[in-house]
Amino acid sequence: MKIAVLGAGAWGTTLADMLAKNGKETTLWAREPEVVAEIRETRQNKSFLPGVTLSEALKVESDPEIAFAGADYFLVVIPSQFIRPALESFRDILPNRPVIVCASKGIELDSLAPMSRVVAEALEGKRPRYASLSGPSFAAEVATDMPTSVSLGCEDHELGRELQEAFSTPFFRVYYTPDYRGVELGGAVKNVIAIAAGIADGLGFGHDARAALITRGLAELSRLGEAMGGQERTFMGLSGMGDLVLTCTGDLSRNRQVGLKLGQGKSLDDIIGEMRAVAEGVKTTKSLFHLSKKLGVELPITDQIYSILYEGKDPATATKDLMSRNLKDE
Repeated sequence: MKIAVLGAGAWGTTLADMLAKNGKETTLWAREPEVVAEIRETRQNKSFLPGVTLSEALKVESDPEIAFAGADYFLVVIPSQFIRPALESFRDILPNRPVIVCASKGIELDSLAPMSRVVAEALEGKRPRYASLSGPSFAAEVATDMPTSVSLGCEDHELGRELQEAFSTPFFRVYYTPDYRGVELGGAVKNVIAIAAGIADGLGFGHDARAALITRGLAELSRLGEAMGGQERTFMGLSGMGDLVLTCTGDLSRNRQVGLKLGQGKSLDDIIGEMRAVAEGVKTTKSLFHLSKKLGVELPITDQIYSILYEGKDPATATKDLMSRNLKDE
């Protein structure tokens, strides 16, 4: 079994290293030649995953033709807004019917498409077989073998079970579901709610506010997810509630950190300028806002985060507006 991992950020590097340590022939493709050189020379990705020594068995390449040669699975861990152009550029070197496992979380800005549709359109004619890997997982914890459980969504049951077995390790437990759409949407929407939770903490609110945001955020996730074809039970699981709780409470969450600094009065431009890694929730907020209007799905928390990020609304005012909406049944 040979696996090509596309994207050498913290999560891509972590998953590639995990697979290599678990006996899978794994090649990590990195866009940046300097990252490839650094990993080869030091066995560390100091730019994105500092302090972690990578397996000697892990190969790393910047030439996609070499990285992808003979691969059975292609694990995509590229920021969601760049997946379409990346896969389109790789079309001629990918095999027919490639297995694409997407571990990126987002909704494409221009098309408002989830990653499953992006992959299908980018590789049209190749007939890709798709799966989504998502759940409560920080790269820094998985990289140090801390116990983690995630969901893998794949419509093809046989392929899904095969992938479940391939990606499971003694410390990384994979649960299977055929509801790939629910898995990928849970991973995308929770990042927006994590920004909201960070803002609440930055404003000095208490545990009550955070618990309310998580609970009502789960309601928003479920409403949109079901409108997009996901199943309610999926949103109650690891890729929904589990990932939502983690990203809204964990200090390692990049999206929560963005919200925290916004609540403390920093500008979005300054916050993004200080970050090397991508906080997917910033762009997903815009995608989600427009998608909800298109589908007629009410997402009040998302609406306020959109106003803060893209219309310059004061976070305290947004909180007041959110709390003073018309009263409703739960």
